[in-house]
Parts: sequence; C-alpha cells; structure tokens
Amino acid sequence: MREELEREYVEYLRLRMPQLRRLAALLTGDFHRGDDIVQSTAADLYTRWKHVGRVEHVDAYVRKMLLRTFLREERKPWARVRLTATLPERPVTGPAVDEAMTVRAALRTLPARQRAVLVLRFLCDLPVAEVAVTLGIAEGTVKSQTSDGLAALRRHLGNDAFTGRTA
Repeated sequence: MREELEREYVEYLRLRMPQLRRLAALLTGDFHRGDDIVQSTAADLYTRWKHVGRVEHVDAYVRKMLLRTFLREERKPWARVRLTATLPERPVTGPAVDEAMTVRAALRTLPARQRAVLVLRFLCDLPVAEVAVTLGIAEGTVKSQTSDGLAALRRHLGNDAFTGRTA
C-alpha cells in the first residue's frame, strides 16, 4: 500500500514538475527561488499524499499549496535579500530588449498577492473564480487586485506597453 502511494506521488510530480517550476519561477522572478518553493511544496505534498486521493482536483490543490508556500516565504525578511557574486549589468534599452523579461522584472515590483493574481490570471490563464478559490479570497478581491496590479504595471512600464504602441 505504502509503495503504491509513493509510486503515485513520484509519478504525479514527474508529470507536473515543469508546470510547477514555471509557476514558481513566474511568481518569484528567479528560477532558483522558484525551485526552492517547489521543493518545499513537494515535501509538504508528500506528507499529505495519502489524503490527496480524496481531493477532487489534485492540480488545483497542489497549485494552491505552491501559492501558499510562496506567499508565506514572501513575508519572511530574507525574501527581500538578493545575493549576487557580481554587480548586475546595466539594463539594455531599445528594441533589442526582450519584452517578456521586462514584464517579469516589472512583476517583481508588485506585492506578492498582486503578483500571484496577475500570474494566475494572465500567465496561467485561469478564470477569476478559480484564482479566488486558489488564493482563498473573494472574486471581487481578485478583480480589484488585477486592476491595481495592471495599473501599477502601466505606471512602471508606461501605458503604451499594454496597447502595442511604442512610446
């Protein structure tokens, strides 16, 4: 019985690991921190795996666990510390800049919950109702967090970044 549960757990993670790593990397803005979030979530999931069989939507359950781990880690003081071996390069400006990287950098300036709402809504393409359930907040809160987050991104990137026009 235990071996079967462990086999199911390993198979589930083997199949879902790329999606979990992508979500965590988008939330944290850093692949290494994202992997730490996924690892913590996987450890928590292992301890609860025998109960997961009773869950109707396992993917949503695990995504919610990952988001809660992310939000919990963001509240800790060391989450704001970034250690690097070298000084960061100055950002390149102009048409050669990768827009996706620019948007991800702007996302990192948002509060953790706003960032989570925007990542789930627009990068994971989840409906408002599912984001609300995942984060344990009201649908109206998802909508206001989306509005506030997009407004902050517009201020950070400029209005033209969301219309396809260049400044």
